[in-house]
Amino acid sequence: MLSPVTTNMCDGRIVAITGAGRGLGRGYALLLASHGAKVVVNDFGGSRDGREAGATNPAQDVVDEITAAGGTAIAHLGDASSLDDARAMVQLAIDTYGGLDAVINNAGILRDRMLFSMAEEEWDAVIKVHLKGTWASTRIAAEYWRERAKNGETNDARIINTTSVSGIYGNMGQSNYGAAKAGIASFTQIAAEELARYGVTANAIAPGALTRMTEDLGLPDEMLDRFGPEWVAPLAVWLVSKESSDVTGQVIESSGQILGVAEGWRRGPHTDQPPTDPAEVGAMVRSFLAKAQPRTKMSELS
Repeated sequence: MLSPVTTNMCDGRIVAITGAGRGLGRGYALLLASHGAKVVVNDFGGSRDGREAGATNPAQDVVDEITAAGGTAIAHLGDASSLDDARAMVQLAIDTYGGLDAVINNAGILRDRMLFSMAEEEWDAVIKVHLKGTWASTRIAAEYWRERAKNGETNDARIINTTSVSGIYGNMGQSNYGAAKAGIASFTQIAAEELARYGVTANAIAPGALTRMTEDLGLPDEMLDRFGPEWVAPLAVWLVSKESSDVTGQVIESSGQILGVAEGWRRGPHTDQPPTDPAEVGAMVRSFLAKAQPRTKMSELS
């Protein structure tokens, strides 16, 4: 059942969500629908590692759950990493509901392995689903919003991507996943710059939630009650809403344990008179490192 809400923060907003058949995507879809959004629920029903589709149709299951509670949703069964399927998803939103206001790029898979043991296929598959998948939906939606702007129409649109603390802080055994997620954080900042003139914001969520993707992490019992998708979904709803129109290019951490803004790459200690002697360069770099703020590490997260 959808949780009752006191305001329809996203009333009439049209949202497409990739990987929304389970986990975080499902949580986003349910809460957005309860806030009045019209939702395109994308999920091709794949396994956690993306190797095969299941016998069930999780996208339609979520749609059925939304409509049973009085909400509005339609299923799309395409592959999030396919540009053609991304185009079909966006077109489904336009044809069914008359437009598109937001895309949440949430689809993902895991094929964890230490760097020295990782197969090429394991690298390629994870990069394709996460990084290319984020690009694909954003590419098609951005074209739609740009054409609207060129035709004199206004947009108040959103790209909401999914990065990860594994990507921005680093986690052993996830060089493929972490590289994709770090790339998504950078992609989000670039998209924010490129699309601002068309009335589009772009932000990324670094979520923490117990889903198929994280079920084997061995989380302590005291974390489990505050580590569900329901703790992350409110941020997604706010970002989709018109109330977030002045926020763009940000990476926001969200879980039942923390809500905060991640501070990305910025120039630290430096000189504008670099030496040419390698020994002097080394000494100067060491002096800068001694002054620089230490980076956040996964092992330090609470």
